Amino acid sequence: MIFSSTLLENAVNEFAKLPGIGKKTALRLVLHLLKKNTDDVKDFSEAILKMREEINFCTRCYNISDKQLCNICADRARRQQMICVVESIRDVIAIESTQQYNGLYHILGGVISPLDGIGPDQLQIDSLIKRVDEEKVEELIFALSPNIQGDTTIFYISKKLKAKAIRITTIARGIAFGGELEYADEMTLARSISNRMPVENYVGNKF
Repeated sequence: MIFSSTLLENAVNEFAKLPGIGKKTALRLVLHLLKKNTDDVKDFSEAILKMREEINFCTRCYNISDKQLCNICADRARRQQMICVVESIRDVIAIESTQQYNGLYHILGGVISPLDGIGPDQLQIDSLIKRVDEEKVEELIFALSPNIQGDTTIFYISKKLKAKAIRITTIARGIAFGGELEYADEMTLARSISNRMPVENYVGNKF
């Protein structure tokens, strides 16, 4: 792709660094911005910069937040003794879109994957165990992607919690094994949450 302007080329290259954005899409976005007035482009760039510099992560569940606690954790109308354990922030968004869950979340920041060099110490597992103890959690729902890494993580955490008086469940497998949670349609995900099962019934058949 040949550009008549170095400024245009630099802008296209920056947009092309975003996931899912190729050079042609990046060029289309840059040309769109060129049609906007300067104030609109300035507002756009300032919003991105402000987001990156000032955004926080919830000290309780590790969700994206503007404050110390995210809006979900701060909502006292939600079930405070129920925690849904997910891999990423995108999974929280997917589950919230179903409008079938009214508890809290805990974002691990990934799953155990030795081949990728990710062990329990790289994830928010110890903080989850601490929450279970301090917040008197009654039910822990695992909503991890149905693959080997997700199942290994469920098995590891459930063993750590084996001695605690807590109900541990996992979402029903309406989601195909090997799939990604964030790509599941809302109806399938909603049914999986509603029809969750005791985790020992799930991991017991695998380990």
